[in-house]
Amino acid sequence: MVQTIRIEAEAREQAGKGAARATRRQGLVPAVIYGAKQEATLLALDPRVVMKELHKGGWQSHLYEVAVKGGAAERCLMREVQFHPVTDRPIHVDFQRLAPGARIRVKVPVAFLNEDTSPGLKAGGVLNVVRREIEVMADPENVPEAFQVDLGEAAIGASLRWSAVKDQFGAKPVIQGRDFMVASVAAPTVVEEAAPAAAAPVEATKQKAPAGGAAAAPAKKKK
Repeated sequence: MVQTIRIEAEAREQAGKGAARATRRQGLVPAVIYGAKQEATLLALDPRVVMKELHKGGWQSHLYEVAVKGGAAERCLMREVQFHPVTDRPIHVDFQRLAPGARIRVKVPVAFLNEDTSPGLKAGGVLNVVRREIEVMADPENVPEAFQVDLGEAAIGASLRWSAVKDQFGAKPVIQGRDFMVASVAAPTVVEEAAPAAAAPVEATKQKAPAGGAAAAPAKKKK
């Protein structure tokens, strides 16, 4: 299931560019929590915490519990991070508040099972992965660590699609209206070696000298 990451934050009282600059002068990153038909919550974050999450990758799909000092923790998604144009440091963070029962949009990695017993791969076929992640709308309490696709019976030419995922955990793919491709088992690529080029015949470039050794001088015309 998706991991909830807890972030400690401080409350901010004022909005606006001036207040945001004052927050940055204190060494903090201004942020806001919005959505779910509630008033926006202004907060300030430790920049080290923000950078730690950004370095993990996939931060837009993580579920956060933002705990503001003196207030209740709120479940959110980190939707946007603004960066300084010169230093590339984060200067503002937007969180989207999750309403009760709301689904989240996440990218779930794909795990392939039983590659060692796949008849297609054992015959020399190649696993062609089309999607290493599948983007879905899912219940935040029921997001798997990975979608599993079993290759145990996949022969050469097999197509593994969304319907081949063993357990979809009630998630709905963002791609709608078709059973999209996840991977396939392709035939091995045979590379034919080019035949070596035939050696060109060596043409004789020297004229055969007449008997007697030296070449004969051209005859003089009679006057």
